[in-house]
Amino acid sequence: MADVYRALADETRRLILDELATRDGQSLFEICTALTMHHRVGSTRQAISQHLSVLEEAGLVATERRGRTKLHFFDPEPLEAITRRWPTTRKEAP
Repeated sequence: MADVYRALADETRRLILDELATRDGQSLFEICTALTMHHRVGSTRQAISQHLSVLEEAGLVATERRGRTKLHFFDPEPLEAITRRWPTTRKEAP
């Protein structure tokens, strides 16, 4: 779970997840374009690729190759594991 928290600690990685949650199955080029247009993030393709690698290692992004294109998909399962660990229902104090 520590890798999930580390992945989420970076603002750019959270923006990448926001973009994938909005429209799944994007290429690196599409993600870079969306970050530039919607969030004014001017990172290089290499920097965004490294961010995607961190997200993939944490299990938050899955990839699929279609021909020469690598598509990226948001996987919410690691976040769901966090909420299962600490349920949000509160018990009243006696």
